Amino acid sequence: MFETTYYEDYELNHERKTFGRTMTEGDIIVHAGQTGDFFPHHMDEEWCKTQDFKKRLVHGTLTFSVGVGLTASVINPVAMTYGYERLRFIKPVHIGDTLRTTVTITDKKDHKRPQFGIVTEHLEVTNQRGETVMVCDHLLLVEKKAGKASVETNGAAPG
Repeated sequence: MFETTYYEDYELNHERKTFGRTMTEGDIIVHAGQTGDFFPHHMDEEWCKTQDFKKRLVHGTLTFSVGVGLTASVINPVAMTYGYERLRFIKPVHIGDTLRTTVTITDKKDHKRPQFGIVTEHLEVTNQRGETVMVCDHLLLVEKKAGKASVETNGAAPG
């Protein structure tokens, strides 16, 4: 679904929650193959029994990918990812855990290109017990309404 949301339309403290996604052994195997991360923490159940968490861990990069991916329910044609900051893995994720992401708009600021602003979405990924497993800030580069009018008036493309 497409939904155009300009910089001015984002409201601080606005919150939305995603649906859940249960992590499977297949997820771990595919991710290990894609990334080359076959460390025993993810692949060796018997070795993991001798470690602190006692069972295999979902890759942090997979937790990040799924946590962010859950938020991608709407395509905003006037916004794009500018980057991520303050990424932290708070608790381990295991096979069978169901992840959900809460997105909260926490900041808005101007960008060096005046036709754009930066919107910060704070992502909090939780498991089925409501425990926070990962947090990060997602920065969006978002077109301003005034910037759109300026670009249309000058005939210049954003760049």
